[in-house]
This record gives sequence, structure tokens and C-alpha cells, in this order.
Amino acid sequence: MEILIEDPITTCLSPSVYDMICKLGFEARENCDISSIVTQNGEVCWTTITDCVVYTESAQGLDYGESVRLLGPVCQAVHLHLSSLTKGQFETRYSSGFQWTGVPELFPEMFDALGSLQSLAISLSLMKLTSCLERALADVYLLIRKECPFLLRDLIASEELSQVFGQSVMDVLKVFVGSPRGLNLRNVLWHGFAAPQEIPPKYCSMMILLTAGLGQLLKGYLQQTKFTLAHRPFITLTSLEDLIVFPDVTYEVLSVLEEVMKKSTFILKIMLPYWEVALLNFKSHRFADCAILLLVQLETGLRKVFATVNKCPKRLLTAESTALYTTFDEILAKHLNDGKINQLPLFLGEPAMQEKAAVRALVSIAEAYGARCHPVSQLKKQVLSCERSIGVWPLLPLPEGSEREAQRSEGNSEINACHSLITEIVAELCHHVPEAHRVPHASEHLPPEEWPQLLRELCSIPVRTLFCPRAVLEVLAVLRKIGAHCRRVCGQVAACAELRRRQWEDRSLRSRQRRNYLRLVHSIKLLSPMLYLILLLIALELVNIHVVLGKNTSEYQQYLRFLKSILQYTENLAAYTSQDKNKWDEAVNLTQVALLKIWTFSEKKQMLIHLAKKSTSKVV
Repeated sequence: MEILIEDPITTCLSPSVYDMICKLGFEARENCDISSIVTQNGEVCWTTITDCVVYTESAQGLDYGESVRLLGPVCQAVHLHLSSLTKGQFETRYSSGFQWTGVPELFPEMFDALGSLQSLAISLSLMKLTSCLERALADVYLLIRKECPFLLRDLIASEELSQVFGQSVMDVLKVFVGSPRGLNLRNVLWHGFAAPQEIPPKYCSMMILLTAGLGQLLKGYLQQTKFTLAHRPFITLTSLEDLIVFPDVTYEVLSVLEEVMKKSTFILKIMLPYWEVALLNFKSHRFADCAILLLVQLETGLRKVFATVNKCPKRLLTAESTALYTTFDEILAKHLNDGKINQLPLFLGEPAMQEKAAVRALVSIAEAYGARCHPVSQLKKQVLSCERSIGVWPLLPLPEGSEREAQRSEGNSEINACHSLITEIVAELCHHVPEAHRVPHASEHLPPEEWPQLLRELCSIPVRTLFCPRAVLEVLAVLRKIGAHCRRVCGQVAACAELRRRQWEDRSLRSRQRRNYLRLVHSIKLLSPMLYLILLLIALELVNIHVVLGKNTSEYQQYLRFLKSILQYTENLAAYTSQDKNKWDEAVNLTQVALLKIWTFSEKKQMLIHLAKKSTSKVV
């Protein structure tokens, strides 16, 4: 990508941020005794550290500049201390303090990076450390509350973490990573503002020690409260379709990319070392390190293009504490803050490489690539997976006589009422299927056997993922939770039906279990269309997901409450259909209530499909 601009840029840090990170912590020259900071056994003496934090006269805020200045000698002493240790000594003294992070194996790597004195390795270590620290702090927060704050600065400022670690300790973290008025090490690195040589190694050493110290404090808290820290599982990509996307990258291709890197104006010269090490990591099969570096530098490069094509060169630098950084949210938005059209998406329509034969395959794959790990894509996979699972239900063999006995022993009035409502709601929803994707009869009565085809059609419709505002992501998160519970119900019903069938045939069911099995057989005929209805609702709302931005605050909150009522239904349904509950009659009652809520909300014309139709009508 060629941009008509020279590259005289020597830093992406604004003057005040540069002074905060590169100068202020070096002004105080006094030596600090390491024994006052950490004991021989590796116990962190927090008082020495917290005493360096300075508060404003009103005592309502921190004096970040003075705090950084006073903490400078402490950080230097910690850095010299860690540098004097062998790897064995480091692990003996501090390894137990890293267990709470869930990834203790990263810290010996960070210790090696400190010893290498390579600025880029130290920057990468700080990026990994701040990332795993953020996740670990959120896990601690979940000991007390059910949902975490979205932003790291809000997490660090929370009362919940203060209960665990103490307010003065959290104030130390604010200075290092929790506020744009402090060092803000996490953001300046993860958003690609800091060149490798701009991050002092002593701050990496200090963050390592602080992490160990937090682990020591947490251990005491857990012993006192008898709580157990549980780490949320990492996301694992299991689909081969997701894992095998790009063709093999040969050494010929890599050599061409090296040449392009050195010439491309997309890459800032001060950031070129990141790209070079990313390539080395790729060759060494260290793909996680490669992805971290490239993701950050993609934001840096796009920020440069954004600042150029929109004629706002100051947006290339870190903002002051009173303004927002220019991050992906702004870079990929449709409009600028002043309401003007963002020129970047238009500019990105042009070829993004100096194309050569060796990289043509990569370019063609990249141009045809569709997001695979984006919440939109994940939601589509959930819908299709659930649809396939429901499709298996009619194939579940039933013991001879069980279905006739189920019909005889159960009344049909409630289920018939539910079926009528489902038919009415599906008919209403089908009016909002985009015309090009309607299956035959989609605008009239849609036979159940055609529902799977309609779902597949809807999931084939592209949904914009380049920029998803917070409201869109929030709705997607709720829809994905609904989809996950639907998938759980599908699996539970199939497993329970198969188990009870075998037990029925083996005559091992007691009388009450036999009646319960008949209720299961009876309920499947309702749960199947109900789940199809929910999947259809999800798919249609997903197609129109960006229309949610047209709702005002009150309408948006009402809409979220509606989605969460469906989520509550699917959560309860998953509980009732589990093998230890088997509450099939209750599942039917639950379904009737949920259908009435869906019908009532649909009547209000407040779904995204209704808002999209209104918008289209206005344009016409």
C-alpha cells in the first residue's frame, strides 16, 4: 500500500506521554535498598512501594507524575535485583506468586527476555504480562461479582479488587497500567504507539514483581475467605475450516515479504523491528508471538493511513489523558468524530500489496477471506450447528407403543396452543426475510420441513464485521448465549431420549421413570419447532444487527430486556431438560410463557427486523 507521505516520524508518543514514560521515572537519582522492597524469600514489601504513590491535595485523585518520579528508583532497584538472579533463583523465589495468573509458564520466558537486554523482547514480554494480568484480575473480580467491567481501567478502579488487594495496592497498578494519566504501559504497547526502544526495561521488571506480589496478597485473601479461584477456559479453535485458512507460506514468499516490509510506506520505520521479529517468530513456529506483534502493527499501520487520508496527522500520536486514543474503534468507523465520512474504508478498496507472483495466492485468499472468529461468524456457526442437531430428533428411534401411549396419557390442549402461536410468529417473521433469500412459500405459511433451508439461507447473508460498535457487540453477546443454551438443550434431549429408549426396551425403567419418558416423547414435538423459532429469530436479527444503532437509549434497553427474557427461557429450558431434572411438563409451561412474550414484543414492532423495514420504507 503506497501512501504519498514521507516518514520523518521518530515517535508515536505525544510529548507529555513520552516524558511520562521515557524521562520522568529517571529524574530521581537516589538509590533504593532492595531489601526494603522484597525479602530474601521473595515476599514483596508493599509499604515501600505504596509509600511512593502521591495523592492530590484534595486526596480524591492521584498525582501520577510525582508518583512515577518517586517510583523510578524503586523500579531500578527491582530491575537490578532481577538481573542479578539466576533463572533457578528467580523460579525458586517467585514461581509460587505467578500461579494465580493461570499461565505461570510465561514468567520464566519474561525473565529470559530481561536478561537478553533486547528492547523488542522486553516490549513483547510486557504485552504478554499485561494481557494475562488483566485476565487474572478479572478472574479474581468474578469471585465477588458475576460480570466484569469492560475496560481494564474500570476493573482496576473497582471496589471489588480493592477488597481483595487493598486500595493502596490498586493505586500502584493505576500508575502503571490503569490510567491514561499514568505510564499506561498496557495501552501504549497493545495499541501500537510505543517503539521497542521507548519502553524502559525496569518497568517490565517492576510489573513482574508486582504480579508476584499480587499473587501473595491473593493467597492470604483466599485462605481467609475459603474462596477458590477458578480460571475461565481459553477459547480453542476446533474446526479445521477455521484452522486451515491460508495456503502454506514458503520461504520464497517470506523472502518477498521481507523485501516488501523494508520498502512499504505502510510500515513506520521506527516500528520495522516489530515486523522483522514477527517474521522470525513465524519461521520458528511461534505463531502466538507472531500474531501479537502483527495485530498491534496492523493497528499502527492503519492509524497512519487513517491520519493521512483524513488529513489529521495529530491522530497518529497518543492522545493526552483528556482525549481518546485513535484505536481500531475510530480507525474503522464509518464517520469521524466531527461527522465527516471516514475515508479509510474507501481507501482500503485499493490493492494492499505490490503484487508479485510469489504472494499472489496469499493476496487472493486474503481478498476472499471472511471473518471466522468474529462474534457474527461464531453466532452463525451456533445457529447452523443447532439446526443440524434438531434435524436428528425425528430420526431418534422410539420403542414400539411408546408414542401411542404418550398420546393417550397426555392432554394436547396446551401443546396445541403453543403450536398455533409458533405458526403465527413464524409467519410474521417470514415477512421480514430478504426477498433474494426467501424459500418457496416463505412469505406465507412455511412448512416445518423448509425451516432448515431458510436458516441456511439467512446464515449465508454477509453481515458487516469491519466495525461493530459497542451496542452491536452487546446484542451479539446475548444472542450467542441464547444460541449456546439452545445447543445444550439439543444435545441433552437427544442423549436423554436415546438413554430412556434403551432402558424402556430393556424394561429397566420404574413406573415413574416410564411416565417421565412418555412426557419426553410428548414434549419433543413442541421443543423442536420452538427451538427452530428461536434460531429463526436469531438469524433474522443478526442480518439486521447494525440497525440496533437506530434505537434510542430507552428503546435499546427495552430490546435488551426482551432478548434477556429469551435468554432466561433457554437457561431454564437447559436446566429442565438435563438428565438429573427431566422436568418435561414444566418445559412445556415454560415454552408457552416464552411464546407469549415473543408474540407480545413482536406486536410492538420493536425488533430489529421491524426497525429495518421502517428504515427501508423511509428511503423508498
